[in-house]
Amino acid sequence: MRLTCMFSFILLFGAAGLVVFIHLQDPEEIVHQQAPGIKYNMGFQQPRQDCIPSKNQDGRLRRSTEEAAATTEQSNSLHPPEDVPTELHRTDTRQSSTLGVVKDQQKGEETSSIRLHKRRRRFIIKKSPILISMNGSILNLPTLKSEDRDNSKWKSLYETQRERKRIMRETCSKYKSNSRRTITPYHVSRIFVEDRYRVLYCEVPKAGCSNWKRVLMVLNGLASSTKDIQHNTVHYGNYLKRLDGFDHQGIYHRLNTYTKMLFIREPFEKLVSAFRDKFEHPNTYYHPVFGKAIISRYRVNATKEALRTGSGVTFREFIQYLLDVHRPVGMDIHWDHVNRLCSPCLIDYDFVGKFESMEEDANFFLHLIGAPQNLTFPKFKDRHSTEERTTTKITQQYFAQLSPSQRQRSYDFYYMDYLMFNYSKPFEDLY
Repeated sequence: MRLTCMFSFILLFGAAGLVVFIHLQDPEEIVHQQAPGIKYNMGFQQPRQDCIPSKNQDGRLRRSTEEAAATTEQSNSLHPPEDVPTELHRTDTRQSSTLGVVKDQQKGEETSSIRLHKRRRRFIIKKSPILISMNGSILNLPTLKSEDRDNSKWKSLYETQRERKRIMRETCSKYKSNSRRTITPYHVSRIFVEDRYRVLYCEVPKAGCSNWKRVLMVLNGLASSTKDIQHNTVHYGNYLKRLDGFDHQGIYHRLNTYTKMLFIREPFEKLVSAFRDKFEHPNTYYHPVFGKAIISRYRVNATKEALRTGSGVTFREFIQYLLDVHRPVGMDIHWDHVNRLCSPCLIDYDFVGKFESMEEDANFFLHLIGAPQNLTFPKFKDRHSTEERTTTKITQQYFAQLSPSQRQRSYDFYYMDYLMFNYSKPFEDLY
């Protein structure tokens, strides 16, 4: 008799524990596994250095400490607190669910079921991807004005744009699948919004992004001249809105009606420019975070001082890190592929400019959108202004330090960017 009672008691205790466990499950975790699309972080964004990273992309690095406060303010304004339940809210919900089980198991199950259904529906609405059937700016696609059609310069630049877009689309058709037109906030996290002139700009670091942000701020009425805007104001002021800060309707509307543009740069030249900026000058983020890890992993007999500061990374060591599939520290936007930063096979950009013809392309774009005639693209260099810009000659000097195998693997790493944006091979021995 005692054994029977004890066995019954154990069964009842186990059943009660199972019920409590079910009620304590976080519905967000359950729904998240069911929601389609790519996961994206609704909270803190990436470290902001120069052209600032936004969201974590394929393990790209954490935010630097000096910028956490500014980003917290922005993410609070872009994502209201009710979008993501806080730990306190989850704790209260779990406690109330547990009390409901103890007082009235049947009533608690019904209440929990209703709550779970509502939270699941709200979660799916807010975090499911945006399905875009067409995003070619069909309402405001920039065209030449009637008075410009006889201008040989404008006509030539317009034909150049058509050719760049044709090559980009053909490359996407050949190497990428366009059947799945699914865009999440993850894909538009690098796109800045200017509502007055209806412009979307995908930021590509080391391709004129600082000056493009200045132009967007002037267009938006935040400044009267690009010369009045300091570097820190551009990157840490949070004056420009990002596309992922809007709801699904706002993202969809802007993708389909605004003029979308990006500016790119020869991949090897862009890489050398980033290396010179981040590792050949004092830097309170890239030296301790990247430099220390690179020196520790790839330098034989590294000194204690080098391991402590992370300063003095060589270009050869940097390339070893870049090509290592088991990198000691994650990828960074300053040397990532444009193909991953801006998703050109998913987002139909209306204008593709190049750093090599920046002044001509930029001012043509401003002309197309009807910008004020006194606004031109700035030429000044506000960081390391006394240092020569990274040129083809300087780029070749850096890559001459590498072995033929390392040059080939570097070219393979950026192959899609070379192909998609029609850049020629930087060295004759590459295949």
